[in-house]
This record gives sequence, structure tokens and C-alpha cells, in this order.
Amino acid sequence: MKYMTELKSIVEGTILENEPMAFHTSYGIGGPVNAYITPKDKKDLANILRFLNKYSIETHFIGSGSNLLVSDAGIDGIVVTPAKSLNDLEINGEFVTAESGVMLGKLVKECIKRNLSGVESLIGVPGTLGGALVMNAGAFGKEISNYLESVDIMNLRGEMITYKRKDIDFAYRFSSIKTNEFVLTARFKFNKEEAEIISKNRLKASTGRKTNQPLRYRSAGSVFKNPKENAAGFFIDQAGLKGTKIGNAEISNHHANFFVNHGQASCADITELIRLTRKKVFKKFGIKLELELKTLGIDISELE
Repeated sequence: MKYMTELKSIVEGTILENEPMAFHTSYGIGGPVNAYITPKDKKDLANILRFLNKYSIETHFIGSGSNLLVSDAGIDGIVVTPAKSLNDLEINGEFVTAESGVMLGKLVKECIKRNLSGVESLIGVPGTLGGALVMNAGAFGKEISNYLESVDIMNLRGEMITYKRKDIDFAYRFSSIKTNEFVLTARFKFNKEEAEIISKNRLKASTGRKTNQPLRYRSAGSVFKNPKENAAGFFIDQAGLKGTKIGNAEISNHHANFFVNHGQASCADITELIRLTRKKVFKKFGIKLELELKTLGIDISELE
């Protein structure tokens, strides 16, 4: 890539050329990207985005890759992530300000320590705050957007914009934050609660995950969103698909909405399981399952 030498001279953080995305996803799956960039700070990020925008270089923003499936062939362009760099966290009373690279687990634990209620049900959920906000992560009836006050984003021109909560549309596993908007910082207001109640909520969530999820194997969490009729895992199970294997990938016997990598699974293995599942669930129940899993380098129409 003729722009790479100039790009490397601009980046103050880290830049990894021809980097296998398998190193940066919880699935351990994915071919190379032209460059994988972790900016040093917001100023560095702005310079990087202006450069990429100037030359119309395809740019992808990811968190820690915990709900991401990347093509075996890799992806063109650049991946930019806040993970391991933009990770400042400040807590003042009920108000929390966190940069997008803060791991969700750290946010949850720090809130619990201070008897701040709202995110304790997310204990054990992997990923960065930025990723959690973009997908409106939630559990046990609570979503992270319920407590959001405002969020700063940076566009591809390197401009910072602040959105109030009312400026963003949130729904089940959805936000209107655009794919070309890099989440910088989010501000929340949580509720003070008795430690005993928070501990009870945390334990319920933690026990549920340990009991119901295949934590021994690499996965990307829930593959499909839950339809309004029932949980996606219920329909997959009733379609007789639990334990179905393609290559080194399997529809978990533990939780049917988790497709696990037994060690050497490929993106092709996972996508074939997705197609098979959608086909069989639709045939049996007339329900079209919608992906919760995010993808890069994959033609979505091929997953129908």
C-alpha cells in the first residue's frame, strides 16, 4: 500500500501491518488487515482519521473484538481500536466518565465497589465500553443506555461531537451511533443502592452466565438477537440444532445461541452454521433470526 509509509510516520501509538485479525477477536478467527492501529491519545486519533479520510482509505472501528466475526480472507483497509489506550475512568459520586477503551468488566467492578447500581448485571460480559455502548449491551432487563448522560464521538474529519442521550436512538442491541463515528468518552449517572441488593443482582448474573454459557470455549457471545416471541436459543434448540458441527465449529450443547470454536474453526465454518440455523429455524417456525454478531469482510447476503 503506497500510503503505508506516510501513515506510519503519523501514528504515535502502535501500528501493526498485515495483522491477522485472529489475534484480536474472541473467536480467534480472521485473516489479515492492512494495518491495526491503537492511537496514543485523542490528538493522535484525530491525525490518523484525517489522514485516512483524505485518501479515502476504508476504515473500521472495533473494541476488543468480543462479538466480531472476521473473514478468513481478511479485510481491506485499516482497523482502529481504543483498546489498551483510551482507558481513563473517573467516578465522582453518582457520575461516571469513561473513555471507550475502558473494559466493561472494570467499569462494572468499580461501580459495584461504590454501591452504584445499573451495570452489575453486566458482570462477566466481555468487551470495551465503546463496543458495549454501540451495541447497547444489556442483561436481565437493563441496558447500558439507561444510564447514559452524553457521549463524545470523533468523525472521520477528526472533529469531536457531543451527543446528549436524547440525540441517540437506542433499542434492543442497537444504537444509532454510526459506523464512521469513533466513540471517545461516555458519561453516565448511576443510582446509589444498598450493597446487599447490588451483590444479589451481581450474583444472579454471574451464576446465570456460569451455568448457561459455554465459557470453556472461544466464542463471540450470542450469535442472534432474541426475537420477540422467545429466546433465539430456544428456537435453535427446538429445531434440533444443538451440537451440530461444521469443521471445528459447533452450535453449543450448553447454549444453542453460542457457536463455539473448538480450536481451529474458520470463518467459513461459522458462516455455514449461521446459514443452516437461519434456514432450519425459518422452516420450522417462520421466524427470521437477526444477527447480533458483528461481521467484517463478509457479504451479509451470503449469511441468508
